[in-house]
Parts: sequence; C-alpha cells; structure tokens
Amino acid sequence: MTVIPDGHSSVRSLLYASMDTLSDSERRVGRALLAQYPSAGLTTVAELAGIAGVSPPTVIRFVNRLGFTGFPALQRALVHELNGELGSPLKQYPEKTHGRGEPSSLRHHGEAFASMLSTTFDEVPVSEFESLVRLLSDPSRQVRITGGRFSRVLADYTAMHLQILRAGVEFVRSEDIDQRTAIADSTSSTVLVVYDYRRYSDVSLRLARQMSERGATICLFTDNWLSPIAKFAKVVLPSRVDSASPFDSLMAAMAVSEAAIGAVADHLGEQGVRRLSVIESSLDTH
Repeated sequence: MTVIPDGHSSVRSLLYASMDTLSDSERRVGRALLAQYPSAGLTTVAELAGIAGVSPPTVIRFVNRLGFTGFPALQRALVHELNGELGSPLKQYPEKTHGRGEPSSLRHHGEAFASMLSTTFDEVPVSEFESLVRLLSDPSRQVRITGGRFSRVLADYTAMHLQILRAGVEFVRSEDIDQRTAIADSTSSTVLVVYDYRRYSDVSLRLARQMSERGATICLFTDNWLSPIAKFAKVVLPSRVDSASPFDSLMAAMAVSEAAIGAVADHLGEQGVRRLSVIESSLDTH
C-alpha cells in the first residue's frame, strides 16, 4: 500500500505543509514540483534537479525531508494519486456533471474536444514527433506496439495501419506469452511503441523496462502528466486527456497517432505505395 507521510491525502498537500521546514534549495525543488505537478516528480532525479536549478543530492535530501524513503517512494505516491484520484471516473463525476439534471450539450463537448486537440498539437514537441517518424519508417527496425486497458485500441489501430505500409510490425497483446516473446526477441534494432495513460499500466511498464534493458528503443504515447515509462523512453508524445465528461478521452491521442501514420506514409513514399498495391491486389480474383 502506498502511504503519504504524516497522513496527508496527497503529495501536494504534504508539500504545502512542509514548505516552512525546507531549506532554500529544497524549497526550490518543492516549487518546481508544484509548478509542474505531478509530471516533474515522474521524471528522474537529474531531470527534477535541472528543472529546479539544484544538484541531484539536493533532490534526494528534499525527498527524505518530506518523509519518503527515497525518490521511488515519492514516485509511487504520485502515481497512486494519479490512478486513484485524477484518473478515476468516479472521482471526476461530481465535478464534470456539476449536478446537472439534463445532459450536457453537443456544443459543450465539441468545444472541449476542440480545445483538447488545439492544446495537444501546440504541446507535442516537433523534434520528438520527427524522431518517431524516422524510427517507424526505418526498414531495418522491427516495430512492436502495445497499450493498456483502453489504449490498446489505439495501439492495435496504429499497428494495423503501419502493417499496410511496411513489414516488421506487430501488435503485442496483454497475454503473458505475447509479452514474454516480445522481450525475448528484443534487440537494439527493436522499436517498442507504448500507449500508456493515467491509471498507468504496471504490465506496460514492466514490458517497456525489460525490452529497454535488452536494447530496444522505447517510444511513448502518454498524457500530459507523463507515464513512468517516460523515464527511459527515447521519444515521448504527450496528449491531453481531460474531457467534458467524467471519462478521460483518447481523441487527441488518436489524432496524434493519425498524424504519425500519415507522416510515415509520406516518408516511405513509393516504397509504401508498392506494398499497399501488393496488399490490395493479393486477394483479387481473376
């Protein structure tokens, strides 16, 4: 069970209560974490130190001063908070419905989706997107794609489109044997694309970590809070998920996936066209 020191309900409340007990440099870490809460705490010690403008040992002292046994314990608390509070439809229901007696309007949802799309495409790093496209277009790379409870739909969708454009693409299901063989087959030429959004998947985390340890390049589609997989991913593409309903939306993630598929098609050019032609004509009857 994940426990936040001193009985606080969240790491945020613990931070506010502890500010007066921190040194100046430790307080800078706390402010940096609050400014990018909770994503800054889901990176690495070195990255959080860089954000705060302090040394990595200062981050460790800050974590210990809060009462955590180490940086991993702080991260477990943040992930638990995301999974149990921010990512729960039940927790979001009162806020998102506002006690309405009637259904929200189509226009209300349309405006929320439009804002989600606009913000997502403004925030996706162009360099990360271009790196992903290069990796997925490289014929020497074996591509494996996986997702979580809901995001596996996006993973399967992306895999099916890439299979039309190039060889060497497989969808990794959540079944144990699929995961084990994907790990066993991993080499430095393997690219693992993972879809992981809040209420993050422990299964996807283990798969990504073990494939990374065997040399695979990890590419992550995630939310703006960043999955723990971001710690060892080469490419991270965040999307907004907060919708007008109590349920997180993967619409923006779908749009970014569509953009990546289209960019890979452009990058492959005639090579992709030839493969598509073979696929479309292979089952024709004459």
